[in-house]
Order: sequence, then C-alpha cells, then structure tokens
Amino acid sequence: MSAPYAIVTDAFSNLPGKLLKSLDIRILPCTYYVEDEPVEYSGDIETFAAHTYYDQIRNGKMIRTSLVNADLFAQAFRPMLESGQDVLYVGLSSGVSGTFQAACMASEALMEEFPARKIRTVDSLGASLGVGLLACRGADLRAEGKTLDETADTLDDEKMRLCEFFTVGSLEYLRRSGRVSAATAAIGSVLNIKPLLYGDYEGHIVSCAKHRGRKRVTDAIVEKYTKLAVNAENSRVFISHGDCEDEAKALGKRISAIAKPKELIICPHEPFTGAHVGPGMLALYFMGTARDEVKPKKEV
Repeated sequence: MSAPYAIVTDAFSNLPGKLLKSLDIRILPCTYYVEDEPVEYSGDIETFAAHTYYDQIRNGKMIRTSLVNADLFAQAFRPMLESGQDVLYVGLSSGVSGTFQAACMASEALMEEFPARKIRTVDSLGASLGVGLLACRGADLRAEGKTLDETADTLDDEKMRLCEFFTVGSLEYLRRSGRVSAATAAIGSVLNIKPLLYGDYEGHIVSCAKHRGRKRVTDAIVEKYTKLAVNAENSRVFISHGDCEDEAKALGKRISAIAKPKELIICPHEPFTGAHVGPGMLALYFMGTARDEVKPKKEV
C-alpha cells in the first residue's frame, strides 16, 4: 500500500540510504563536477566516497555544483501525481540557493496540469542534514496519520527551531565561495581563528562567534547543544563531517553524555555544500528551543 502522499527531498539532505528506505523518503539525484567531469550522486550518503572527494579538494581540484532546475523537479514530481499521490517537498534553504525557487516554479505549473492533486513545498531554511532532519520529521508525522497540509504546516513552524552549528578546517574554502574576504582568510589562518557558523532565521549561513583553535570552537558547538536542545531522548541528532570522522565521533560522545538522543547519526558531509566548506568541517544538527540564543553577526 502506497503512502497517502510522497515525501521528497534532494541530494543536499545528506541522509543515509537505510533511513531513506525505512522512512519512505524519496530523493532527487543531483550532479556535481570535478574539473568539469560530471559525477552523478544518488543522494544516499552511504554511497559517497567522501575521503576521495575531500582529498580532491585538498589537492586543488576544482569542484563545481549547479542548481536543480524546474524541469528536473517537474520530471520527478509528475509520476507521483500521475499515480494519484500528493507531494511534500522539503528543500535546501532559499537563503543559500535558488533550488527551492525552482521547485516552487515546477510545483505551480504541475498543479495547473493536475488540478485534483496538491504539492506543498517547505523551505527548510537549512542545509545538509538540517534539510534531512526536517524531511525525517515529515515522515514521522505522516506515519502518525497527519495529512499533507498538517505535516507541511508543522514543518514550517518547527523549522524555526532547527539548530545547525558548524565550523570549518580552513577559511580558504569560505573565501573561495565568497563568504569571507581574502584578508580575513589570511589573518584567520595566521591566528588560528575558527568561526562558529549557523543557519539564521532567514536561512543564511552566518557567524555567531569566533574562537582561537579547533578545541575551543568544538566546545562552543557542545555548549550550544547544552543550552538549546529540547526533548533529546525522543529526537534525532545528526553530525556531518568533511573527512574528519574521529572528531565527529568524539563530538557524538560528548553530545550523548549531555542528553542522549533517540537516534544519533554521524556521516560524511555531502558534496554540494561540502565544496564550499571544505575538508575539516564539523557540524551538529538538532531541534532546539530556537535557532540560536543571540542575534547573528553578518560577517565571518
């Protein structure tokens, strides 16, 4: 028996295949480019050769990503509508990509073509496993018997409590993506400055603090979890990493010692936003009382 409505996300969601299968979440595969050579990525993070990918970045390979356009969304959604299913799409933050807008454009056109069907789009205002966390929450709500509209409305409300805190191994990759200036990257490298970054209330990636050294910024991530996490024993917590698995596992142990989640998943960071944050990024995703406790600073 098919689900009352399909839940769809894309390869940016960073989820492992086993979880996608168990929760019946559908993925839109995406393509990225290594030195202009296309690489197809299924969206199952368990199939991602993370060490090879991040070594390519370390060795100076040019990684290029592109938007999922409206035609690709239409091709993905149409068979579901034709089969009689409505669609809930949970997408990458509109604050960092135009992909969500493309999904909205496709949805509007398809609902004219299929007036008896409905598509709801949820802008996660998040990235990577932040998107995945909301998609999983949507699957839980569907399993509880919530309608499409009830689930979408709940996600639109709960996304304002989505917490995503991370740091990077080097400011150089943020410089390449335009997030910081060349001068800031150079000074930060010399002084060993590590920014604490997060997804703000508009879905932008901003800095909320700077720390001297990796240990201090990791401590700051743990402190955010301590202050903001709620109902951890009944929640999922995700950790992603840019090929620094030992650090990610150590962070997981610290998190579990504070408030052990129902489910803790640690996995490599996906290749799309991974191209911008680079090797050594370390991120924590959870549901909290709010996205953050302080007003964001606009500069890294």
